[in-house]
Amino acid sequence: MKVLGIESSCDETAAAIVEDGKYILSNIIATQIPFHQIYNGVVPEIASRKHAEWILPVVRQALDEAKLTMSDVDAVAVTNRPGLMGALLMGLTFGKTLAWSLGKPFVAVNHMLGHLYASNLVLPGGEDLMAGVEYPYLGLLVSGGHSIICKVNNFDDIEVLGTTIDDAVGEAFDKVAKFYGLGYPGGVKIDKLAKEGDPAAAKFPMPVLNKGDSDEHRYDVSYSGLKTAVINQLDQFWCQGYEKTNENICAAFQETAVKILLRKLFRAVDDTGIKTVVAGGGVAANSRLRSMLAERSDIRCIFPPLKLCTDNGAMIAGVGYHFLARGDRSPWTTTACARIVEFKRGLKR
Repeated sequence: MKVLGIESSCDETAAAIVEDGKYILSNIIATQIPFHQIYNGVVPEIASRKHAEWILPVVRQALDEAKLTMSDVDAVAVTNRPGLMGALLMGLTFGKTLAWSLGKPFVAVNHMLGHLYASNLVLPGGEDLMAGVEYPYLGLLVSGGHSIICKVNNFDDIEVLGTTIDDAVGEAFDKVAKFYGLGYPGGVKIDKLAKEGDPAAAKFPMPVLNKGDSDEHRYDVSYSGLKTAVINQLDQFWCQGYEKTNENICAAFQETAVKILLRKLFRAVDDTGIKTVVAGGGVAANSRLRSMLAERSDIRCIFPPLKLCTDNGAMIAGVGYHFLARGDRSPWTTTACARIVEFKRGLKR
């Protein structure tokens, strides 16, 4: 089954063709970064207008690269949640209209499931990273809007163990980068500068969410305090003998941000006994996160290829295939949803 996947939840206009939920035949991503850089963040109105302008040529390019026509495509899968409302509606309306006009099955996809699924995809000439992996495994879903540690029981059965109680890790990266004028996207800029700095330059605080014997926040994380410390209290946590360069600030911040996340992830590994971790989301591209996870030799950690960490149509097509293969279809009345409650601690999809 060949599925056309369309993703437009934020500032990437993306379309891809995936066969049998695994093999990527094409994966086109038109990024809007140059249009948002001057604002140091995504402007929703600009994002929506660019999606409207680009979505048809992006879909055509995906078909051309796969050497297919729409008559060769078996179904259409489109992101409908979560994300920027206007941006979501652009992709969803286009995808529904295309599927309806051609008499193709249509399914709406939660793009957070897509990020967790991205490692299942095989790029042309690439390897099957998930070969031999069985459910359940632990999922680490990290992006600008989410910091989630979960138990993955199936492609659409996600049990959230922990999440952020305030800012997401990617949001903290972006806000620190914006404050220090490092550029956009913030996570990429900080990762690059941190490689030239010393993580020991500052000793930023680690949040303490579990007081006494309470397990209420056993796997939850918090980034509001770290963000405040880096932006407003740098002198208080700076170590003597280190120059206050952007490189050192980025290295110290990134080191603490990653440790906050991994401290709770490793606790989930120890508690559940599950030794396979599959990461997804934009922050899964962070080099320090990848290297620190690799230090745990007893854990098999799987990261998607860098081009599949950010929003893309292939992950939507991949998840969509499994819904379609199960016989699921979305009604034509399906609409977009900017926020979702599914990914809260203690809840399933």
